[in-house]
Amino acid sequence: MQEVATDRAPSDLVPLDQERDVIQRLKDGDRGAFATLYEWYGERLYRQAILPRLGQREAAEDALRDTFRVALEKIDTFTLTDRSIYFWLRRIAINKAIDAHRKRQRQNRLKEKVKAEPAEVLHAPTPRPDRGIEIEDLRLQVETSLSRLNDRYARVLRLRLLEDRSREECAELLEVKLGTLDVLFHRACKAFRKVFPP
Repeated sequence: MQEVATDRAPSDLVPLDQERDVIQRLKDGDRGAFATLYEWYGERLYRQAILPRLGQREAAEDALRDTFRVALEKIDTFTLTDRSIYFWLRRIAINKAIDAHRKRQRQNRLKEKVKAEPAEVLHAPTPRPDRGIEIEDLRLQVETSLSRLNDRYARVLRLRLLEDRSREECAELLEVKLGTLDVLFHRACKAFRKVFPP
């Protein structure tokens, strides 16, 4: 999807010295600095990076909220350069918009599948009453095991296995190369096997 034209030129970004002051305050734990950052760039990210990719206000607002949540969580990883933080925020915003778009596509495919196969769904055999308990127990065991792993291992397993995302998608979301993703996934599987009940 093409970028929407805007009357705000890149030169209209906040001066770097002002940005650096706010970023440093934010890294030092000043939440008021976060509000300033949102005030400067929230609307711009919404209008230029998110809404054009999603086309729905509610989904775009959710993606904007996720963008700033991730920015707050990862602000310590942001490195000051001669470039505005806006471009870092914009990359996060685009990723969140892509995530939301893909999620909506998966939901639509599922709805279409259910519509296309109503007879199969209606005539499916009734599950055993105790099967639901087994499934719930297994789900709890998996979640408990994932909670014992480091965050990156748990996230790569959730993305790849529970959300059934492609390797490319996982690498993009984790901001790593495909080769690194494969190593990370392999190590995560080994770590999971050690903590999952036999």
